[in-house]
Amino acid sequence: MKYLPLILLGVLLNAGAQLLLKEGMQRVGYFEFSRANIVPVALQVAASPFVLAGLFAYVVSVLVWLLVLSRVEVSYAYPMLSIGYIVNAIGGYYLFQDNLSFTRITGILIIIAGVYLVSRS
Repeated sequence: MKYLPLILLGVLLNAGAQLLLKEGMQRVGYFEFSRANIVPVALQVAASPFVLAGLFAYVVSVLVWLLVLSRVEVSYAYPMLSIGYIVNAIGGYYLFQDNLSFTRITGILIIIAGVYLVSRS
């Protein structure tokens, strides 16, 4: 379909945003949810270039997605978001040493098959 590159751009921006946010929050580190932590943690988060870049990428991905929805059937476009699961699973594995077990790989293969079937319809 002629709008597939636009769909993929939106999906990849969203997936990239999640990876940037993860990196930013890893750099902030673990913190307790308490009233005393609200301001110091909020300042750390607000000052994180990774969090800011992730938020920017997320906003741009929403704008791209609005373009997609104005041009493509939602029943075609929305399942394509699952490509982001694949990108994030692989990105998490390489960037954050996330577990990529046999079960997760099987799930990724099922998602790929589903996206293929949706794209062919």
